[in-house]
Amino acid sequence: MTLTVRDFRPADAKSVADLRRAGVPHRLSTPQGVAWEVSTARAAQRLRLFVAELDGRIVGSARAALLPGSRVPARAAAALHVHPGHRGRGAGRALLAAAEEHLAAAGADRVFVRAVDEPGAHAFARRHGYRHTRTARHLRLDLATAGPPPLPSALPAGVRLLTGAELEADPRPLYAANAEAGADEPGEVAGDAMAYEDWLRHTWDHPHIDLDLTSVVTVDGALAAFSLAATDGLGRYASAMTGTRRAFRGRGLARLAKAASLHRARDHGCTEAFTGNDTANTPMLTLNRRLGYRPFAEEWRYAREVGRG
Repeated sequence: MTLTVRDFRPADAKSVADLRRAGVPHRLSTPQGVAWEVSTARAAQRLRLFVAELDGRIVGSARAALLPGSRVPARAAAALHVHPGHRGRGAGRALLAAAEEHLAAAGADRVFVRAVDEPGAHAFARRHGYRHTRTARHLRLDLATAGPPPLPSALPAGVRLLTGAELEADPRPLYAANAEAGADEPGEVAGDAMAYEDWLRHTWDHPHIDLDLTSVVTVDGALAAFSLAATDGLGRYASAMTGTRRAFRGRGLARLAKAASLHRARDHGCTEAFTGNDTANTPMLTLNRRLGYRPFAEEWRYAREVGRG
C-alpha cells in the first residue's frame, strides 16, 4: 500500500467530485465546480487543493485557503474529504498535515474545519487538536414525492416574482441584497462583503448557480428578497443563499422566494433539494421546516490554532 499526497491536477476533477459527493451527499459537487474553484481562486486566498492517492487511486482531497474577507486577520479553512471506503488508512492524517503546513506558511494562525456528525469524524478532529465551535444543520426535501407547499393564488399589491435570469442585464441589486443578508448570518468568522466584481465571478458566475431557478421578490420595484438556486445536473438542487433585506423582513418574502424556486426546480426535473443553516439561525431553520424540509445531516465546526499542539 503506497499513499502519496500531491497537488490537484485538472484531470483529477471528476475523482475529487465523486469522493466529495460520496462523503458529503448534502453538498453539491461536480467536476466543473471543482475545476472552477481552483481556476478562479483569488490570489489572497492562497488556495491549494491536495489529493491523496492510494496505490495510484485518488481516495481523498483537502482544500486549504486563507479567508481574506475575515475581519480578524490570519484566519483560514481546510476542507477534508476521504472516500468512506478508504478511511482509517492514513489519508486524512496526511492531507490535514499538508493543509496545515501550507496554511501556516501562508500566515494563518487559526484553521477552521468541518466534520460530519459521526463518531469517527469527531474523534479525528479532537485527536488532531481541534475544538468544537459551532454546529450546522442540513435538511433535505424530497421533490419527487412531496415538494413545497402551494404558492399563493395571488400576490399582494406591488409584489412581483422574478427569476434570476431576468436580472442578467443588471444583477447589482441582487448583489446588494446578498451582501446585506449575509452580514446578518451567524457563523465563526465575521467577514466583509465581497466587492461587486468578486461576487460576479465567485457567486453569479459559479457553474452550479441556476439563474432560471433562482427567485427574486420585488416590492414596488425594489428588490426585497431572494433565493439563489444551485443544481448539479444530476437531479439535485441546493439553496446557495436565501435572504431578505432588513427593511422588508417579517412579511414572508423569503419564504415566497424559496417556495417559488423549489416549485420551478421540481418542474425542471430536480428530485431532491438540500439546504443548510447554522443551528443559531432559528428563523431560517423554521422557514425551511415549514417548506417541508426534514433533518438529513449535521456538521460540527472545529477550530485549531496552528502550531500550538
